[in-house]
Amino acid sequence: MRIDAHHHLWDPTRREQPWMDGPWADPIRRRHALSDLAPHLTAHGVDGTVLVQSSSSYEETAELLAVAAGEGPVRGVVGWADLTDAGLADALAKPPAGLVGIRHQVQDEPDPDWLDRPDVRRGLGTLAAAGLVYDLLVTPRELPAAHRAVADLPELAFVLDHAGKPAVARGDWQPWADAAAALGRLPNVSCKLSGLVTEADWAAWRPQQILPYARHVLDAFGPDRVMFGSDWPVCTLAADYEDVVALAESATCHLTAGERAAVFGGTAGRVYGIGT
Repeated sequence: MRIDAHHHLWDPTRREQPWMDGPWADPIRRRHALSDLAPHLTAHGVDGTVLVQSSSSYEETAELLAVAAGEGPVRGVVGWADLTDAGLADALAKPPAGLVGIRHQVQDEPDPDWLDRPDVRRGLGTLAAAGLVYDLLVTPRELPAAHRAVADLPELAFVLDHAGKPAVARGDWQPWADAAAALGRLPNVSCKLSGLVTEADWAAWRPQQILPYARHVLDAFGPDRVMFGSDWPVCTLAADYEDVVALAESATCHLTAGERAAVFGGTAGRVYGIGT
């Protein structure tokens, strides 16, 4: 199965997306439905997808789960939950069908060590007990705390979104590269090869500017712990879906056929339990 392990759907007329906080977001400030994405999936032989939350809302998560329950390519949902809620264990005693993971916009928390908070750690432990994955939406600022959380919770499967969001546009390499390599040495975390085009200069990026970051991720985690994600429609701020696929194919062209199959489906299928 060929899997796009990271995309979104939203309708700003139904629910605000607080992170769309300026004119920069105007090109994507409209309804994006599964029917808009479907032609791209078909064109690139994508059989299944992972639909990821974009707002801190239980209501949005319920809507995404309804999409996954219908006919279509969505095989699993990474939704949102309040990790600090003392009632989380009861709420997730029987996770709803289709829910494969939880994500929170840690990058937007004022405290770079938010993942170290005892109430957050309790919530992460609840996810492990429920058999769910935790997607890490962090920047290099939060990578040290992410490393501590992954190291301290070996029973929980983590996924690093967007390679930890290196500042490609500035050409920054450190401290991101060392932090990503250190995280890759921990066996219970995988990494999404996603979101790099929007960390580059949207109007002037070139593959040679992004490929070193992508290949560092492949070296740090290994193909069996890297998964392709388009980050559609956010990616369209900088690139078409076709461009994102082509970039990922360039980054993986040196791999064996089996390794490429892992990146483009096998890893996501195994980690999220959606490979059948």
